[in-house]
Amino acid sequence: MGTAREVSTHIAAPPARVWAMVADIGRMGEWSPECQRCELLGGATQADVGTKFRGSNRRKGGWRTESTVTEAKTGEVFAFAVGRRAPDDPDTTWRYTFSPEGEGTLVTERFEIVKEPGAVGRWFTKLGTGVKWAQRPDDLEAGMRQTLGRLKEIAESMPQPT
Repeated sequence: MGTAREVSTHIAAPPARVWAMVADIGRMGEWSPECQRCELLGGATQADVGTKFRGSNRRKGGWRTESTVTEAKTGEVFAFAVGRRAPDDPDTTWRYTFSPEGEGTLVTERFEIVKEPGAVGRWFTKLGTGVKWAQRPDDLEAGMRQTLGRLKEIAESMPQPT
């Protein structure tokens, strides 16, 4: 197993609604501090298991990723594997889980760095993010906190069904 971290937050909205926001990967740029946008590939119209998508990221520099949805169970889990050889040989995996909690949802976001890059990949990481590779797990964890905070803000500002 590689380096993994997770962050959770409570969102005052039902699991299916919060799941639908995350599974609509075209909206990822609304809450992620790093991902600017995602686009479905191959003519897909929704992110089902096996769907491929491209992420455009920007912080200090810019870079793109290719990902494949690995789990998509409404109101419960949404996950994807990042890397050109994903999902069989991913560089990183991301997983969101949604659990009913009181009047809302406990959302947990988790990443696992499956393969660490070589010297060139580490250099590109610093160029793109502005942080050294050794700091990247802490950087990603801070990003998850921001992502879930923005997701919470947007989800809780939406009108609740009556």
